[in-house]
Amino acid sequence: MNNSKHKGKNRHQLETPPLPFNLLRMTSIWELANPQLREIAVYEPGKPIEETARELGIDSDGIIKLASNENPLGPSPNAIQAMRAALDNSHLYPDGSGFCLCKAIAIKLGLAPENIILGNGSNEVIEFLGHAFLDAERQDEVVASEYAFVVYKLISTSFGAHLIEVPSPAYQQDLEAILEAITRKTRLIFIPNPNNPTGTLISRRAIDSFISRVPERVIVVFDEAYFEFLTDPPDTLRFVREGRNIIVLRTFSKIHGLAGLRIGYAIARPDVIEVLHRTRQPFNVNSIAQAGALAALEDDAHLQQTKRVVDEGRAYLQEQFAEMQIPFVPAVANFLMVNVGDGCAVFGKLLRRKIIVRPLKGYGLPEWVRISIGTMEQNKRCVAALREVIHAQ
Repeated sequence: MNNSKHKGKNRHQLETPPLPFNLLRMTSIWELANPQLREIAVYEPGKPIEETARELGIDSDGIIKLASNENPLGPSPNAIQAMRAALDNSHLYPDGSGFCLCKAIAIKLGLAPENIILGNGSNEVIEFLGHAFLDAERQDEVVASEYAFVVYKLISTSFGAHLIEVPSPAYQQDLEAILEAITRKTRLIFIPNPNNPTGTLISRRAIDSFISRVPERVIVVFDEAYFEFLTDPPDTLRFVREGRNIIVLRTFSKIHGLAGLRIGYAIARPDVIEVLHRTRQPFNVNSIAQAGALAALEDDAHLQQTKRVVDEGRAYLQEQFAEMQIPFVPAVANFLMVNVGDGCAVFGKLLRRKIIVRPLKGYGLPEWVRISIGTMEQNKRCVAALREVIHAQ
């Protein structure tokens, strides 16, 4: 027998079979994964209509979703038309910098395109901030309020930073307590305004006083996803114009009705935007989203109609909850936080009545649900169903 092809190998090497794959595996994949990921709970969004229809074995047409603060009127008709036209060139990569959309946003805000960066939703921009400014070896800290958007904690933890959660008395963000929480390790402060899920707003006067006392080395992030729903919003962009370490986040997911496209943006000094661009993946915002957002931005009529529907719906819901003696937090955006005693139980009972709301146990608010404002027909269905549930309890 010719063993020339095994030259250089001894008999033991030739005859010992390879170990089965399952014996080579680690005890756990967590031995390879970054350890801080163990602390992260996977984000749970509002329950999708399709998933609810499958679980209940019904047609999705009869289900209303009031869980994710989406626009009940849908996208602007102009945006739909623009997206359909953009499909013809979907074989081409998008403009990586989003030049046309950034320019349009800048004109709208009275800034320069260099002040704008696009993200795959404003959530991705929050991730840019983690890449740019958080370092686990430095043991960096992030400060945010209790009951603030859970993604701040997810991002902070994933980058090895420690999130300091400041108590929120009466569900209001306490800027004085946030100032007291700042240490030499503080890198970022997140201030959602209005806050999700509480729906509360910080006044311009309080913001001015706060910014005047924040150390220059600390970056303050104003998350303004619901900015367009406000009647008299605080002007945080003036801090950008003054050259401060301020970043403002906004999105096309809410009043513009483009949540499914995942497109948002940040506004900051040009040098801050340049840093964030270095963390951005190429082509992070697709061409269909850019086309839809550009058309939506220019459709003031759709925006005003949405705001009118939301204002009327908010007033109606608050009036009905007060009449039913159900505690709620007075709000200014397109949702309300309502105390129903057992949020998860009421969520399940409303779900069986084909209405999806958002239980807030994940925010440490097990007695509460968040109810998005829908069309008036949807609002009335929700109130009627909630009356049934509360009466049954």
